[in-house]
Amino acid sequence: MAAVSLENWVERIRDPKIECMSRDEMSALQSRRLIDVVNRVYNNVEFYRRKMQDIGVEPGDIKSIEDIDKLPFTTKEDLKNNYPFGLLAIPMKDVVRVQGTSGTTGKLTIAPYSQKDVDVWGECVARGLVMAGLTAEDIIHVCYGYGLFTGGMGLDFGAKALGATAIPMSAGNTKRQMMCMEDLGATAFACTQSLHEAGAVDRLKLKAGIHGAEPWTEEMRKKIESILHINCFDIYGLCEVTGPGVAQDCIHHAGLHVHEDYFYPEVLDPTTHEKCADGQTGELVFTTLAKEAMPLIRYRTKDLTSIDHSTCECGRTLPSISKFTGRTDDMKVIRGGNVFPTQVETALLSMGGAVAPHYMMIVDREDNMDVLTVMVEVDERMFSDEIRKLDALRNKIAAVLKTALGISVRVKLVEPKSIQRSEGKAVRVIDNRNL
Repeated sequence: MAAVSLENWVERIRDPKIECMSRDEMSALQSRRLIDVVNRVYNNVEFYRRKMQDIGVEPGDIKSIEDIDKLPFTTKEDLKNNYPFGLLAIPMKDVVRVQGTSGTTGKLTIAPYSQKDVDVWGECVARGLVMAGLTAEDIIHVCYGYGLFTGGMGLDFGAKALGATAIPMSAGNTKRQMMCMEDLGATAFACTQSLHEAGAVDRLKLKAGIHGAEPWTEEMRKKIESILHINCFDIYGLCEVTGPGVAQDCIHHAGLHVHEDYFYPEVLDPTTHEKCADGQTGELVFTTLAKEAMPLIRYRTKDLTSIDHSTCECGRTLPSISKFTGRTDDMKVIRGGNVFPTQVETALLSMGGAVAPHYMMIVDREDNMDVLTVMVEVDERMFSDEIRKLDALRNKIAAVLKTALGISVRVKLVEPKSIQRSEGKAVRVIDNRNL
């Protein structure tokens, strides 16, 4: 099954009343929900009551969504300090499931859900699936990890809400994945973009890919679409807020539409906390407007993006956030310059097929000088070439990266598939400087 061109695309909107709501109507809905959630956390969560009292704010001070800047921020550290259930706003008997981060070390970030929270999560993912052109007749192959990681379960809940068929494969074993996609007739699949491998494309019925869990570039999307002959869509979420389904892009790929009736987005200057104008890059901050189990007020995601409140060509009035340029904690200052992993990915993809879009950045300090080494997977056809050709390729990559990053880079070519793939967020940077 081939990708659908923009000219032949038939736009479907799951909930036009919400997704195409006027700005005034949406603000009124958000205001009602914000007033309710502020009252709930103040009365049920000691952490928030204390934070609001510390800055002299009471629930009665919040009269509309315009008052949101009066409220305190929540950070990842706050979640860690209240592990596991210190931010719970409902009785434990009303918690129906718990999800968590995909990290492998230290304490997890835990997110409890009520049944309503699960239903809202599924509904938001279903909106995204419809945005990707899917219906109840589709078969969705889910190769996000299941378990505590929200990826697999989120797509599962979304497929159920849509009425589609879910194949809960989880991650790993590419050959088995391809076999099941072919044998079971999958028409869409969901996975992290770093797990893509070419296979028996001509025998698959795929028409759409739902990809997320880590930042990826427009160049990566076009490459996946050209290999698999499908339409690819970017889904975004984080376990603290709900999981995948917080936002997703439509066929116009002009940004990811945020389901702002449930997740109120702010884009703020990371240092001054001032509101950024539309199109200006800042830190994404979310307030969960309807979550019951663990509502979050002004949660700082550390994701860097910009926002656009104009109506999209698809007809949706939901604001859109741009693809992430990085994270405030992913950015590395190297020899005075700001370096983001996405810059490396864009540069590598600009080189065509000589290298794979899988890389690792390693930052060291030698003789008081920062040194950046980029490990790059070489395409299988290139790796067996003579040393002279590989040296030429290494020098070419180094030159491309120097132009993109503004600093000299050491390039290390590695075998195909030797850089670890991830079922969650891929680890792209190792900083050994102990700063």
